[in-house]
Amino acid sequence: MKILVVSDSHGDRQIIADLLSRYVDDVTAFCHCGDSELPMNDPLAAKMTIVKGNMDTAPFPNDELVVMGGRRLLVTHGHLQQVNQGLLNLELFAKSRNANVVMFGHTHQLGVTMDQGILFINPGSISQPRGQYAAIGGTYAILTIDGDHYGVDYYNRQFQPVDQLRFRF
Repeated sequence: MKILVVSDSHGDRQIIADLLSRYVDDVTAFCHCGDSELPMNDPLAAKMTIVKGNMDTAPFPNDELVVMGGRRLLVTHGHLQQVNQGLLNLELFAKSRNANVVMFGHTHQLGVTMDQGILFINPGSISQPRGQYAAIGGTYAILTIDGDHYGVDYYNRQFQPVDQLRFRF
């Protein structure tokens, strides 16, 4: 099972359209972790699990729990869990929802970690990256779930893998 994870596109509708078109036959699900700035009635929004970020005006849900392949995948933006101050509140929220995987954004900085059996994935911002990997120019992630194993691979806006950003758990 493969899940494309993207966040913080901030009105860059074209990159979302390009990702959906490129991966339509390659991924099981497409998750947007907020700050898309898409209107609720945009046809692209109907093609993905999408949550509300702090910059969104559309009434998307604050979080979504998706059950796939026996896994509980929590999609949220992260601002309501104050992810800029660390992952503790997000971890507590994930535990309250019995999530196995948490996908979030808000910080515009990519990152992945496994903590107490929960996989946390921030795909970074596809349009306004910050931090150590900002020079890549925007990133998204593909989560692969194979039995009890997770793979997280990061890609740039040109759909090319970033070799140093491949993780296995």
